[in-house]
Amino acid sequence: MFSTKILSCIVLLFVFSGNINAQVLTDDFEGNGTISAWKEDASTITKPFANPFNQGINTSNNVLKYEDSGGDYANVFFDVGRNIDMGVKQAFKLKIYVPSRSISGSSPNQVSLKLQDGSISLPWSTQSEIVKSIQLDVWQELTFDFKNDNFINLDAGSSDPIDRTDFNRVLIQVNGENNKDKVVAYIDDFEFYKLAQGPTGKVYNHLVWSDEFNGSGSLDASKWYHQTKLPDGVSWYNGEIQHYTNRTENSYQANGSLHLVAKKETFSDQGQTKNYTSARLNSKYAFTYGRVEVRAKLPTGRGTWPAIWMLGKNIDEPGGFWKPEFGTVAWPACGEIDIMEHWGNNQDYVQSAMHTPSSNGATINKGGKTLSGASNNFHVYAVDWYEDRMVFTYDSVEVYTYKPATRDARTWPFTADQYILLNTAIEPGIDPSFTSSDLVIDYVRIYDDQQVEDTLESYVNEKAFQNPSIAVYPNPVSDILRIAIQDVTEYAHWKVLDMVTGEVIINGELINANNSVDVSELVTGAYLISVTSGQSHKATKFIKY
Repeated sequence: MFSTKILSCIVLLFVFSGNINAQVLTDDFEGNGTISAWKEDASTITKPFANPFNQGINTSNNVLKYEDSGGDYANVFFDVGRNIDMGVKQAFKLKIYVPSRSISGSSPNQVSLKLQDGSISLPWSTQSEIVKSIQLDVWQELTFDFKNDNFINLDAGSSDPIDRTDFNRVLIQVNGENNKDKVVAYIDDFEFYKLAQGPTGKVYNHLVWSDEFNGSGSLDASKWYHQTKLPDGVSWYNGEIQHYTNRTENSYQANGSLHLVAKKETFSDQGQTKNYTSARLNSKYAFTYGRVEVRAKLPTGRGTWPAIWMLGKNIDEPGGFWKPEFGTVAWPACGEIDIMEHWGNNQDYVQSAMHTPSSNGATINKGGKTLSGASNNFHVYAVDWYEDRMVFTYDSVEVYTYKPATRDARTWPFTADQYILLNTAIEPGIDPSFTSSDLVIDYVRIYDDQQVEDTLESYVNEKAFQNPSIAVYPNPVSDILRIAIQDVTEYAHWKVLDMVTGEVIINGELINANNSVDVSELVTGAYLISVTSGQSHKATKFIKY
């Protein structure tokens, strides 16, 4: 988001070996697919076919039309040149719409995805199949996971599909077989993909910070900072033409969501008048390693540029929340992690990217995909930040992994804290008819891999816990708990944990050496309050009555 985005040529390098370790099987029926020949078997297919139900989760222009006019074993299939290695990728997904008026008979409403060896005379004898039920008259996305779903091997003596290497045909069948019933189906966004997973023993499932946006009006000031200062005194980076403001007209909470509003309006600030406004938020929480998960619905309009991203808190950027105490390096030495970017002039295409000194900040290390209805439906955008790589997922499907062969300051400036940014920029090519559009965020969550038992044990064993330089009073407490802490020399963060489960109940930032926390909503019981400042950690317990 920070850099000027440079369009680079994409070179597809196919490394041929005995299997298809890097095989890409995808088709959006808009001309972007890698599947060269869909074939009919006792059915009729038309592709591309104008999407007759441009709604719900699928607002793309074109689809594949599948017609079964009563063939006993009607299906559609394609063959691949080299056998599929199910140890690399394990799942297929597609979108499907079946209109109820197209169906005759009483066959079950279902879709089967079958894997076969198409090189032999009886391909069906080798098949492994997953069957999924479907709803009628609605677009839905189905996943066929040959690692975790229930599957049917026609030959009961066959190995599990993920252990086989003889598959080279993928077959789709709607509403069963061995019947004369008719059905029409529309299929879109077919993809063979790798299941998202972290390294063994490293699972980011311990929630450490979040905002569920359950308030009303202004944002929680203990969690978010409005970055409004023009970095050069005139404009924002990348030729952006908006003012960022701290007004509720541009960012507010309502009905359990954050609304970040880009608007067309004349607005003057810092001696500059601009014709568009928006908001740019910095999180007041920074961390190293973990998972960021954001559920969001994107704005629309040519020239809009929403982003969910991260920067090192050591960035020396005018007006940034972390600059006064930690700003020591320029961009891109701080490192940038783009979890989600979307450009209104390429509706529904979402991208993730990394910016480092090795690429001089350019958008070289990236990946993305089309998410139909990205502005009409919520999707979950996430990154898992490990010590050696970044794994980006949309709705739990891996879309890009950044894992440099050599990790140093040029390729991997990701060994220190980063913070989250949320914003919608306005590009110079904004549609003249644009008036306003919202980036709507259901939640922002950060997880680490620290287990509950380890968390509590580390607090109990801390010298600070045994002889604390932190005091809380009154203790026991009914409503307002006051915190007094010594030797806080830099920015500090506090959190209250359940003593039994280790769950983070509430959290916030220290404003000064004496702070108060409203615990009136906590149920009666014992809690742990911890304060982290730099490398210093202090903790003590209190009783809520």
